[in-house]
Amino acid sequence: MVEEVQKHSVHTLVFRSLKRTHDMFVADNGKPVPLDEESHKRKMAIKLRNEYGPVLHMPTLKENLKEKGPQNATDSYVHKQYPANQGQEVEYFVAGTHPYPPGPGVALTADTKIQRMPSESAAQSLAVALPSQTKTDVNRTAPSGSEYRHPGASDRPQPTAMNSIVMETGNTKNSALMAKKAPTMPKPQWHPPWKLYRVISGHLGWVRCIAVEPGNQWFVTGSADRTIKIWDLASGKLKLSLTGHISTVRGVIVSTRSPYLFSCGEDKQVKCWDLEYNKIWDVRTKASVHTLSGHTNAVATVRCQAAEPQIITGSHDTTIRLWDLVAGKTRVTLTNHKKSVRAVVLHPRHYTFASGSPDNIKQWKFPDGSFIQNLSGHNAIINTLTVNSDGVLVSGADNGTMHLWDWRTGYNFQRVHAAVQPGSLDSESGIFACAFDQSESRLLTAEADKTIKVYREDDTATEETHPVSWKPEIIKRKRF
Repeated sequence: MVEEVQKHSVHTLVFRSLKRTHDMFVADNGKPVPLDEESHKRKMAIKLRNEYGPVLHMPTLKENLKEKGPQNATDSYVHKQYPANQGQEVEYFVAGTHPYPPGPGVALTADTKIQRMPSESAAQSLAVALPSQTKTDVNRTAPSGSEYRHPGASDRPQPTAMNSIVMETGNTKNSALMAKKAPTMPKPQWHPPWKLYRVISGHLGWVRCIAVEPGNQWFVTGSADRTIKIWDLASGKLKLSLTGHISTVRGVIVSTRSPYLFSCGEDKQVKCWDLEYNKIWDVRTKASVHTLSGHTNAVATVRCQAAEPQIITGSHDTTIRLWDLVAGKTRVTLTNHKKSVRAVVLHPRHYTFASGSPDNIKQWKFPDGSFIQNLSGHNAIINTLTVNSDGVLVSGADNGTMHLWDWRTGYNFQRVHAAVQPGSLDSESGIFACAFDQSESRLLTAEADKTIKVYREDDTATEETHPVSWKPEIIKRKRF
């Protein structure tokens, strides 16, 4: 038998719906719980005892507290007195947890006896006002009273705002430290711009490498025309052409100890040129002193130094390796680059180095290869890097662009794109190598248009004509 549903009026149904809705939303859980004054007072009292218990018996200076009197007048603890002190006017802010003097020989006077619970602001000012010797002063128990002075004496050591107060309670330490200063970026040093003042032609192929001799009288270049040419640095005139390689000359370097010139090429030969007796030594020995293996692709650049690590290599496997010659193995492998590392340069004064890749130029710190910063903006295949002792870093790219950077801050203060020599295609605009001379007043670049370009600083430039347009990007700087 089906029970008959009781019928109600529309007014009753609407009223019941409103009541259910009200019951559902009457409890607003988003509202904060109202603060109970008594619970808050107990909580603050317990916190003050736990945090500042060992030093609460030490009175503060009246001079400091008189200034803060009006601020503490509205404190919930200031007007709270114990029954024994009802009706008495309190003239001092001294607070303590026991009725004993702070040291032997000091009487229990109006300045030292307990009066009331301390206020929160008074306890904070007490923590800041305490000198750093608080811990030793509390624990001293010398027999003679001369070691102790009255707590309100004028010869009490005055603290500074930068003190770091450390208080020990058992095994726990609480420190009140000042806020640290926000990190700032150093402003880049002003460098005069560099301008092109000489173009040297003579090679019949791409100029792939360049080196300046230690006496700063001449420099040497190697080219895809299989020749090595020696040029006078002052006049730019050709002094000597050396033939012997049967393929592109990819690297040249002049010895600092003897009159030897070393060259290497795509013919898999390393040649030693005796510049004094005009002889050629073909280095073909099969006995290797060390074979440093670890790279998984072609090694594009090698740098050596007297300090550890003595050898730094960059490879097309996107890694940089710092080698331990004694152990004959890799000391550190840096994997931060995402593309081939074709160039590595060591700073002549700082214990740092930089590496160039199409994704970024990165700076590192020896001996463990700690990352310093990224130099972003040269969006091209970087073939060469060089740096002088003034902190000017030069990066040359495959598209013919050359960027000049401030080493310390990574500020790009100049961008150069020199025109190719007449008769060459625009696509032959590429920089394969660059180097400063020994005086660091001239910059030489070996380029794909078969020329050597020489740059020097603009003597007419000043900080007013070429200001530093510096906008630090602290937030955007990547971690690696």
